[in-house]
Amino acid sequence: MNLDFLLEYNPVLLALGATLFTWAVTALGAGMVFFFKSINKKVLNTMLGFAAGVMIAASFWSLLKPSI
Repeated sequence: MNLDFLLEYNPVLLALGATLFTWAVTALGAGMVFFFKSINKKVLNTMLGFAAGVMIAASFWSLLKPSI
């Protein structure tokens, strides 16, 4: 994938776009609570396991690996 076209944009605008994208995805995920009254226990366990795995990976690659 060639991303050379991004070099033409102002870095501040790229950071703003990335921030807005992250905010929108977070708001979309958090807003899902308004559409479901109850959730299947198996689905909830899967989502919590995925979130835990992401957090463990983020802490390893951002903190532990560089310190080693």
